[in-house]
Amino acid sequence: MANPTPIWSPTAKRVVNSNLLRFIERVNDNSQHQPITDYPTLHQWSIDNNEHFWQSTWQFCDVIGQMGNKVKALGEPKWQQPSSNRDTVWFPDATLNYAENLLAHATKSPQQVALSFSNESGQHRQVTGQALLEQVSVLQQWLIKSGVKKGDVVAAYLPYLPETVVAMLATTSLGAIWTSTSPDFGADSVIERFGQVKPKVLFCCNGYRFNGKTFNMAEKNQSVSSQLSRDIQVCEIKYLNVDELEHSTHFTPWQSLLDRYCAQPVQYHSVGFNHPLFILYSSGTTGQPKCIVHSVGGTLLNHLKEHQLHCDVKPSDKVFYYTTCGWMMWNWHVSALASGATLVIYDGSPVYPDPSVLWQLVDEQSVSLFGTSAKYLEALEHANYYPASKHHLTSLNTLCSTGSVLYPEQFQYVYQQIKADLHLASISGGTDICGCFVLGNPISPVYKGECQYAGLGVAVNVVDDDGKSVEQQRGELTCHNALPNFPIGFWNDNGERYHNAYWKKFANIWHHGDDVMKTINGGYIFYGRSDATLNPGGVRIGTAEIYQQINILPGIEDSIAVGKLIQQSEQIWLMVKLAPNTALTPQLTDLIRHTLKVKCSPRHVPSKIFAISDIPKTRSGKLVELAVKQVVNGQQVKNIGAIANPAVLDEIATQCNLEHEVS
Repeated sequence: MANPTPIWSPTAKRVVNSNLLRFIERVNDNSQHQPITDYPTLHQWSIDNNEHFWQSTWQFCDVIGQMGNKVKALGEPKWQQPSSNRDTVWFPDATLNYAENLLAHATKSPQQVALSFSNESGQHRQVTGQALLEQVSVLQQWLIKSGVKKGDVVAAYLPYLPETVVAMLATTSLGAIWTSTSPDFGADSVIERFGQVKPKVLFCCNGYRFNGKTFNMAEKNQSVSSQLSRDIQVCEIKYLNVDELEHSTHFTPWQSLLDRYCAQPVQYHSVGFNHPLFILYSSGTTGQPKCIVHSVGGTLLNHLKEHQLHCDVKPSDKVFYYTTCGWMMWNWHVSALASGATLVIYDGSPVYPDPSVLWQLVDEQSVSLFGTSAKYLEALEHANYYPASKHHLTSLNTLCSTGSVLYPEQFQYVYQQIKADLHLASISGGTDICGCFVLGNPISPVYKGECQYAGLGVAVNVVDDDGKSVEQQRGELTCHNALPNFPIGFWNDNGERYHNAYWKKFANIWHHGDDVMKTINGGYIFYGRSDATLNPGGVRIGTAEIYQQINILPGIEDSIAVGKLIQQSEQIWLMVKLAPNTALTPQLTDLIRHTLKVKCSPRHVPSKIFAISDIPKTRSGKLVELAVKQVVNGQQVKNIGAIANPAVLDEIATQCNLEHEVS
């Protein structure tokens, strides 16, 4: 049910000073329509006048490039029959360069800090706009000498470092395509991804530290580079100054490039709006990871919209997002340079040596936007860590949470234990669009447990299994109009995989696979992925409903629930990760069942409960409910490499007395 009373409302001063209100005023001045007075009327205008909206966003956000005269056209069909949404071509005559837009502020304000980096080893580095431009120039020269040109792929197997940002900007300045993943991925998983896109250059590092441990990358770097291409150029960053982690003699040291080339003005190669920019990867839990290709213009324009209009990012703001280079939030974060923000970067565990590390960063760096995952906030609450009592947080205006469902109790925790006057934006989208379908806005109230509203220009709709719209009922998250940030397609795909992934279930409508409900407030409540929806006795149950109640019980750190098919009917099987020195006693089992029966319904009560040592997740921290469901139903898990802790699947099979296959 929707909450009648907001948990937070913006002050009049905040509304007046927001980018969003300035955007509304400009639209009202330039359009002949009923005056826009609030976010709902602005959103409706952005849907009804979709081309005008994206054109206005380009102008408001000062995109550098030639817009051209046309906003939309229908291109060649990607798969069989043409579809007006699937095959829309945005700004077909426009030209621009992604790196030029991200480096524009560095050019205007060369002494301002562009990147502020810290890690768990206590290292701190700041990179001014001038230094960033100089390093991008050096890397650009080396990439040109290495044969990189427009349309080539450059890959990074790196932590989130200033060097990672420099390499990406140098790559995209040439009109080349950037792809990255994080060093915690195993060599086989990296080859499975990069092997499909065949990069001409690979960036890597000699090692990294996480949670107090040192990880040597030499063997993985050698394995990846040797299996990608005989002619691949490899540049290695000496991230760790440890003798036994010296760089490979076969790789070009990063430092040698800085010594070899002299900085020159960066050359920007203009490309079409729909030219490839980033290749991102699906999790791969259902088979070989899909290589999702995102465009230069669509990515930039959408990120500018989300940063400036939805997150109220302004020039000189300090924007932090805790992410790795294997998660699309890295791509989202680096784009904040285009809004003139300073990127605050942290590499390491967010809770090592204790949960204070990121909150100290907020105070030390005067962070205005703090981005994290719902699981991190849940972990803080479990650890009884209350930032409000230990840190000033005076600079903090916005907290973004994504990656999984943010429960109503977590909204309460944020406002009581982090900061009372804070725009809490629970956002949801995905790698598929390198952005959000629903997110926050700084001029509207926040309601507990709800994502605030659909994004501007995004015609989100909740539909039942027959594709009919429903409100205040659970259904499938869909998008009914074309977006500039829809993927160009999948790498080396004739359009069939792309069609089957998003467009097959409902004709001409993007089907995202989230189980959601639109509330009377215009917000959205998320229940989990629809392919993980439980169905005992024919009643749809979102797994988030179970986690919301179970994960707060004493002695339980985390949980995962899946459906077990027994003679054509489905039972709920629940696995719990227990706190240290906690046992799954009959008393705890009874408490779990009683809690779900009282707080949810008798249908939520699991038939079986198991204790396991860890909860299976992807490397970006998302639950792999589908893989666990496959295990408990005796099916093959198709891509074990996508899972950060795959050994726990064997443990689950043993606990459940099952056999399973992996590949």
